[in-house]
Amino acid sequence: MAYTLKEFCADCHKAISEDRGPGGREKVRQLLEKLLDNKEFVAEHCGPDAKVGIHTLYHDPETDFHVLAHINAKSRKSPPHDHGPSWAVYGQAVGHTDMTVWRRTDDRSKPGYAEVEPDRTYRLTPGKAGKFDIGDIHQIEFTDNARFVRVTGTDLATVPTYKFDPAAKTVTVADRSGQAHAGAGAVGVA
Repeated sequence: MAYTLKEFCADCHKAISEDRGPGGREKVRQLLEKLLDNKEFVAEHCGPDAKVGIHTLYHDPETDFHVLAHINAKSRKSPPHDHGPSWAVYGQAVGHTDMTVWRRTDDRSKPGYAEVEPDRTYRLTPGKAGKFDIGDIHQIEFTDNARFVRVTGTDLATVPTYKFDPAAKTVTVADRSGQAHAGAGAVGVA
């Protein structure tokens, strides 16, 4: 029998309740890969008939994690950004997403100033999931018609998140007008 969304949400609740740190989030990543093995789940929530946009599949009121389906029509590349006080796990359903992890190299002493450089890049393909912990600076780039499931530690529209401009050497609070993203919750930020 295929692993269901209901089972996934219950298992995530248990994992996060037992370990609110990196271990619990890693368990969520592993569970998301298991869920993406369910072809019926992928077809229902991320298949060709799924409506373009970001759709909430589940919100756990006790631990506050959110499960979202991101159905994208056009390719997109986000700016380097973080999720503020939250974490996120991305699981690829259709297409691929290139994930770049950035490293901040300045001493953080000047407000609005940041030096960041790429640290590593990897590709998520269908069935694979990647995790960004609290404060991790990352960038996503996906293809036309890419679809992924994202689990976040909270509603990202309710917390400050930050975007980085490597050329200008700036960091700013992400503008939430538009909320369109490449997969995320703030200014086209994933």
